Amino acid sequence: MRSTLLRQSQLLLASRQLFPHSRAAASPLRHLSTPSVPKKPLAFPSPVLAKASRFAAFSTSTSQRIMPPGPQVIEGTVNDPVSVPKPSPLHGSYHWTFERALSVALVPLTLAPFAVGSLNAATDAVLVFVLLLHSHIGFQSCVTDYFSTKKHPKLRKFFDWVLNISTVLVAISLYEFETNDVGLTEAIKRIWTAGRRNTDETKA
Repeated sequence: MRSTLLRQSQLLLASRQLFPHSRAAASPLRHLSTPSVPKKPLAFPSPVLAKASRFAAFSTSTSQRIMPPGPQVIEGTVNDPVSVPKPSPLHGSYHWTFERALSVALVPLTLAPFAVGSLNAATDAVLVFVLLLHSHIGFQSCVTDYFSTKKHPKLRKFFDWVLNISTVLVAISLYEFETNDVGLTEAIKRIWTAGRRNTDETKA
């Protein structure tokens, strides 16, 4: 009953906006006095009214929470002042500048080996190091944003350890790949030209 009245009020508002000087705008008022739901669907004279009806039906749906809210932690009393963290340039401007510098450095380091055509082991090692550090900082920002130390202290510590251990394992794997194998740049080059090499071998 409530959803029907809300839907009809939405139709009335939309009809008044479409036909401000017409008596047809007052036609949905006839349905407001009847408590029963109409058996036949209403014929909408324009797609705007049909769209308004869909919005009204959507707005009456019950809200469902995907995840429950985290625990609320109150430190002190309501009369205590809010503690302001001490400003530190290491966690502020220096950190922001370092992140931007890593992002900018990835552009020439990624394009240089393929543009010049020469594969240098030192350049490849620097590219791997910058890429790994850039990825670590990005995932660390995600953990910081989604898992607060006040609301989820245990989850925050868990994901911090998972991220640090994963970064160390990836660093060891990349070191082995760089020293005992072809390296990152050469591997990407071989994958990129794999189809061309197979075609040339088939023709030969």
